[in-house]
Amino acid sequence: MFGCQQVLVDDTKVLPYLEFVCSEANKLINCGTYYGRQIYFKTGKIISKFDLNYEYKNHLHYQFLCAQAAQQVLLSVAEAFSSFLKLQMAYRNGEIADKPGLPKYRKKGGLALIAFPKQAISLIDDRVRFPLGKKVKSIFGIDSFNVPMPSNLKFEAIREVRILPRNGCFYAEFVYRQQVFKPQIDSSRVLGIDPGLNNLLTCVSNIGKSFVVDGRKVKSQNQWYNKQIANLKTGKPQGFWTAELANIAERRNRQMRDAVNKAARYVINWCIYNQVGTIVFGWNQRHKDSINIGKKNNQEFVQIPTAKLKQRIDQLCQQYGIDFVETEESYTSKSSFLDNDILPTYDERLKEQEYRFSGKRGERKRGKHHNLGRGGYRTKAGIRINSDCNGAANILKKVATQLGLDLAKVGRAVLILPRRINVFRHVFRLPKNILCESLSL
Repeated sequence: MFGCQQVLVDDTKVLPYLEFVCSEANKLINCGTYYGRQIYFKTGKIISKFDLNYEYKNHLHYQFLCAQAAQQVLLSVAEAFSSFLKLQMAYRNGEIADKPGLPKYRKKGGLALIAFPKQAISLIDDRVRFPLGKKVKSIFGIDSFNVPMPSNLKFEAIREVRILPRNGCFYAEFVYRQQVFKPQIDSSRVLGIDPGLNNLLTCVSNIGKSFVVDGRKVKSQNQWYNKQIANLKTGKPQGFWTAELANIAERRNRQMRDAVNKAARYVINWCIYNQVGTIVFGWNQRHKDSINIGKKNNQEFVQIPTAKLKQRIDQLCQQYGIDFVETEESYTSKSSFLDNDILPTYDERLKEQEYRFSGKRGERKRGKHHNLGRGGYRTKAGIRINSDCNGAANILKKVATQLGLDLAKVGRAVLILPRRINVFRHVFRLPKNILCESLSL
């Protein structure tokens, strides 16, 4: 299992070298893409990494980089064409709806990610040395540059270092082998997760516990970002972009990444502490680009990085041996869990069909059920529960038969008042005895 740690490189002496290698990587990618496209047009075949290396090993942009880094750049081009071939086969078999296209050229004069494998780098006086190509040494008399080594990582564990340009900044991504943890968990203990907006994650378990990860701060950060961008772009032409806009975008990206990591870590630590061995995540494919909940709500919901959060939870589940199950969540918010309503699967051909459910979900607008509020849900017996908890419980119900789950403890008490968690203030730290037991297994 591998992990990745990003470090912002702000040393002004090193920045010119980072810009140089990233620009050369961008040019080499375009060269490889051109060759791969021509081979495909003329022969219908997909280029391999060996053909690319053979074709470009004497090329100027290749020789400006160290051999291992240049090979990694061309490998990414070969992988792009290989992915295109697999997507093309999936499209022909009807597995995907959109027709794939050939890999396109990167923007001229842009910067691209470049990776240095462990064999290419070395550690000298707590700084990681990155070699440059022979052509650079012969022309400029410079053979390397270096960046600080993170103090919390061991160089022996490093497998690769990537230089990532983003919004006028450069990050060094250290890929390392992680320590394996094997906590004592039970796969029959399950946590259902319903993603949302104000309630970023609504979690209901079959052990009689529930909680909500508060998403209002993330929503507020996105609103402030949109307001700043709108003010700076007012009256400007399409595609207007400045360093100030890049700084604002980068700050927002860091905030989102921080929220995703903290929310995912809280969920995983909660599962380990309560010995929960299975997570069921409700997810509808393309639910963001097809959603229609109003212009304002669309902007707020679509910009929340729910997919990254799901991916991060999945990664941590693999690290700790927790089963991660993804299921579609159609009608989970309308169906009443306590009344044991049906849970049909959404079908585009039957979208006009109206299903009758026992409960009623509250709405903001004035009407028959406005007194419930947006987060309320009234069952057939008149019991008021949390609507998102009702949705999370129905997500568990979707896979209960398939996984053989016991949902007897998912009752009224669990669905009425879940604990609200602000992950920016509440940190779920595992006791040392649990960590020691996990390492000793």
